[in-house]
Amino acid sequence: MNRSSDWLAQALRDLEKAKLDLQYEYWEWACFTAQQAAEKAVQALLIARGADVWGHAITPMLRALKDVNVPPQLIEHAQLLDTFYIPARYPNGFPQGKPADYFNASKAHEAFDAANAILRFCQDHLSRS
Repeated sequence: MNRSSDWLAQALRDLEKAKLDLQYEYWEWACFTAQQAAEKAVQALLIARGADVWGHAITPMLRALKDVNVPPQLIEHAQLLDTFYIPARYPNGFPQGKPADYFNASKAHEAFDAANAILRFCQDHLSRS
């Protein structure tokens, strides 16, 4: 069964949650939620193409899209977002302090913009399917 539309719908919802995290200045959560939105959007695209998707790293998922010309900028966005998967949530991602001590508005907005670009790219390619 192809559930790519469910994955895309959740990606859109996650991006909306990231927007709320930005609004309320939960910078670490904005970064993580943006990563989740992008991850699920890429998974939607892979699933729509019949791939069996495992893992959470966006970069290799984008590189696995052999039939799609993925712009280098999107790979860079994925690399940025992949760095937020664990450290944005767990204190042991840093030598001391909590994740909130290491994230700021600039990082959070950059993460949101990166996720938004990846999501739009995936939506565009899904609409062509």
